[in-house]
Amino acid sequence: MRAFGGGDMAKTKAKIKVKIGRKMNLAELVTLYPQLVNVLMEDYGLHCVSCFAAGFDTLEEGAKIHGYDDRDIEKMVKRLNTLVK
Repeated sequence: MRAFGGGDMAKTKAKIKVKIGRKMNLAELVTLYPQLVNVLMEDYGLHCVSCFAAGFDTLEEGAKIHGYDDRDIEKMVKRLNTLVK
């Protein structure tokens, strides 16, 4: 008889991927996907990901503050999701 929480549980445990969306909080985004920080800062100029405001703004709000329109934001979201696959 096996004890609860044995090795089988660890083998089946998988990291859950959270889909990135325009309404995702910036701080949550960089916490879940720290590998995207450089992409957001260098490719999109969203230096706010390293700012205290990241805790309050969504990806969409941050992007709009930096002059991105809805079409640009959709492209950004699609690319970010592709990068984390």
